[in-house]
Amino acid sequence: MTSHAEDEIDRAWWKEAVVYQIYPRSFNDSDGDGVGDIPGIIEKLDYLADLGVDVVWLNPVYESPNADNGYDIADYRAIMDEFGTMADWEELLAGLHERDIKLIMDLVVNHTSDEHEWFRRSRESKENEYRDYYVWRRGRTDVDGWTGHKGPEGEAPPNEWESFFGGPAWEYDERTGEWYLHLFDVKQPDLNWENPDVRDDVFEMMEWWLEKGIDGFRMDVINLVSKPPSVAANDPPTNESDLGATIDGPRIHEYVREMNDRVLAGRDLLTVGEMIGSGMSMEEATAYVGEDGDGLSMLFHFEHVLLDRGERFWDVADWNLTDLKGVFSKWQYGLSDDGWNSLYLNNHDQPRMVSRFGDDGEYRRESAKLLGTLLHTLRGTPYVYQGEELGMTNCRFESLDEYRDVETLNPVRSALDGGEIESFEEVKEGLWANSRDNARTPMQWTDGERAGFTDGEPWIKANPNCREINVEAARADEDSVWHYYRDLIDLRKEHDVIVYGDYDLLLPEHEEIWAYVRTLGDERLLVTLNFSGEETPFELPDRIDVDGATVELLVGNYGDAETNVESFVLRPWEARVYRVT
Repeated sequence: MTSHAEDEIDRAWWKEAVVYQIYPRSFNDSDGDGVGDIPGIIEKLDYLADLGVDVVWLNPVYESPNADNGYDIADYRAIMDEFGTMADWEELLAGLHERDIKLIMDLVVNHTSDEHEWFRRSRESKENEYRDYYVWRRGRTDVDGWTGHKGPEGEAPPNEWESFFGGPAWEYDERTGEWYLHLFDVKQPDLNWENPDVRDDVFEMMEWWLEKGIDGFRMDVINLVSKPPSVAANDPPTNESDLGATIDGPRIHEYVREMNDRVLAGRDLLTVGEMIGSGMSMEEATAYVGEDGDGLSMLFHFEHVLLDRGERFWDVADWNLTDLKGVFSKWQYGLSDDGWNSLYLNNHDQPRMVSRFGDDGEYRRESAKLLGTLLHTLRGTPYVYQGEELGMTNCRFESLDEYRDVETLNPVRSALDGGEIESFEEVKEGLWANSRDNARTPMQWTDGERAGFTDGEPWIKANPNCREINVEAARADEDSVWHYYRDLIDLRKEHDVIVYGDYDLLLPEHEEIWAYVRTLGDERLLVTLNFSGEETPFELPDRIDVDGATVELLVGNYGDAETNVESFVLRPWEARVYRVT
């Protein structure tokens, strides 16, 4: 790994930024209908400015029937009525820019809603000019041994893929007698990126939003848009590939590079691609984000958020700290000389990080601060998901009826219908751990019954612990997670070493302590994190020379700590960041 000096810094605003993710349905409701909206976000712009964030990533606010909470888009150039109007959105953009906060929008172009005009016309006839905008295929008539979902007269789906949300990945359409591909919900038909007209329309839509003044895109499941030859070149498709073959398909880099060349290049944007799947190689990663790659600023990988996932949606697997350190360190080293990391532990698709990787009981506050310390002192751009800055936790839903997420409901209902499970009780603890709805409960503004989120009945229940965990209480308490996050964000602005310094992992096999050194020129940071509820001794490895150095505690979640960094005891879930010069 090349050592970076201060005079060699390759600066970019998006490397130095902290991104705050807003899931608008759950952020703030301005009109009492129980659904968060854009005017509700506008009401909280000063809150975002006070926290110190630089960028807002806004989850989809486009016109949608909400089969997948906005990720099924019916009109890319219209705002969902529940969320407000285009004038509201323009006021939001202006308000953010007035506060020197940039805005990136969610780009969802692997699929649309089945209510999108393109799909409405596509399904009218096989001769329609929009037919080839989607992946339509004939079914199979040779169905010996096939016991799954069938079409009329016993016809089987084009191949045996199961969708990511459960059930077959193909849906039969009676009007034209063919099947369309949907890697996600049945109301989310996949676009056919093999068709250049599709790419033309997508790129034109992106240009339209950029001309309105946005600062970039978060690209939803962008590495799925290239389908494998088993589907792209065969009708009906063959069964020689499984659903995993849609990940990083054969033409993916051609498509992303074309997007960059035609739309993104020459603009100073933040672009982050969501890359689903596990085990991405650094060679593949740099093909997306490296200097000679496709032009993306950074990507979201999934390796660390798959560590505790079992075979079924509700299965929870064991993980340990060395696993987590291994994944993060792989990416810290792997993109150190070519590319850039995104840093996250939760978002709208993942459970709350303090419940998953920390301790949401006795040491909730300490572990929330520790996890924040980790994300804000690694090399990369930190993403803060709404409520993370409060230490919000998972929510225990007491019945399946309380869930709203299709990714939760579909597999459980299918398992109940198929006799795989007999009751919700069998899987509820797994859902408490894994469901995306854990992240989608209302933002906790006050200790009121509805968490200060709405005057009406919220679309999904508020976590009862809003009585203790809320913005109002956090801002009044100088020792809160919120104030600690503000300190972390300020430190990134003050110290280039936090953003650009090299990463050096210490004690890789230690099961309780994650420690590392960040170095930029003559400045070093020593970060020590105790991932346990017990006091744990720390010994600085001999190879790290601190003789004669000046040591300063920059930040710590217990507020006080000695400055002898060669040997000390970390308290439960304690985080310390030392500056060594």
